Amino acid sequence: MAKYFNLAALLASAALAAALPAQAQKIGQAPLGEPAVPQSHSVEQADARLAEVAKGRAAVQAEYDAAEQVCNAKFFVNYCLDAVKEKRRVALAGLRAVEVEANQYKRKAAVDKRDAELAERMKKDQEELAGRLANPPAPPAEREPAKPAAKPGPSQEQRQAGHDAKLKAQAARDAAEAPKRAASVAAFEKKKAESEKRQAEVAAKKAAKAEKARKREADAAAQAAKDAEAAAAKAAKAR
Repeated sequence: MAKYFNLAALLASAALAAALPAQAQKIGQAPLGEPAVPQSHSVEQADARLAEVAKGRAAVQAEYDAAEQVCNAKFFVNYCLDAVKEKRRVALAGLRAVEVEANQYKRKAAVDKRDAELAERMKKDQEELAGRLANPPAPPAEREPAKPAAKPGPSQEQRQAGHDAKLKAQAARDAAEAPKRAASVAAFEKKKAESEKRQAEVAAKKAAKAEKARKREADAAAQAAKDAEAAAAKAAKAR
């Protein structure tokens, strides 16, 4: 792969080509007024040349601006300006030639790549066709028997009907068991009331016993007090 041209090489090539006479340009097979440019050999090289062209244009313009300032300070201003303008034109023409060649190479490379991909695709298609022709598919008799189709599941209407039937059956069972459930509830409530009654009776008996015991204790205490008073009176009389 050829080495990439740097900015100095591009500008030198542009100046040299612009200085050639028309006959030399014809011998180099370059259009009249355009410098001959070495051919690019890769897309990467073409991209590098285009990048150098962009830098070269900026450098040429900067050089022209500086030279223009110098010319404005000279006595023969117009003559000086014409010279620097011609120098800029020559340099830009050389850069333009490099740019045109690089872009042409990239376009040709893109076309060649597309043609190569198309040729490769056609080659693969032909190979696949040849393979199918060389190995045709087996006749229907030799093929594996088709698997029986799966039975279709119940439809939405059938599923809804089954659900409704289940609801009706449950409602019927609830209605049949309703008297039994009512009897069970009544028996439970009866047992509960009897238990509460027994508990109330037991509590009443306990309260009555407690009251009798309290009364006996009170009577005993009163009797003890009387006995103590009688004893005290008897003792007082004895004195």
